[in-house]
Amino acid sequence: MFDHPALAGTPLEAADEALIEAARAVLLRHYRPHWHTVAAALRGADGRIWTGLHLGATVGRLQVCAEAVALGRAVLEGDGSIAVAVAVRHPKPEEEDRDIAVVSPCGACRDMITDFAPDAFVIVPGPAGPVKLAVRALLPLPYRR
Repeated sequence: MFDHPALAGTPLEAADEALIEAARAVLLRHYRPHWHTVAAALRGADGRIWTGLHLGATVGRLQVCAEAVALGRAVLEGDGSIAVAVAVRHPKPEEEDRDIAVVSPCGACRDMITDFAPDAFVIVPGPAGPVKLAVRALLPLPYRR
C-alpha cells in the first residue's frame, strides 16, 4: 500500500489514538445507514477536539463530508486550526468485517484540509494499522486558483 518512503507515515501517539476514539464514539452514537456512515475528528493547535458527522442526502451531490462538518465547528467554536485529522467509516450492512475503520479523506477533503492547514497531519490506514502522514503527502500538488 505504501511503497513510497514519504507515505510510510509515523506511529500514532496517545493523543492520536484519542482522536480516533472521539470519531468512533460519534459514529457509534449517531450511525444511520446511508445517512451518517462516516465520522471525523480534528485536533486543533490548542489540543481541543472537534467532531463531525457525514450528512447523507437523497441527492448525492448534496452530501456533506464529516471532515467539513468538523472543520466548520472548529472555525465557529474555536480558532479553526487543524493539527491532526482523522475519519472513520462504519461497515456497510453487507460487509463481513464489522469493525469501524480509519479511512483516508476523499480528494475534496484533502484539498480542504490543505487549504485551511497546509502543515496538518492526517491519520490514514496503514499496512499494520493507522499511521500519521502530512496532508501534503496525500495531496502533493493541490489545486490553486
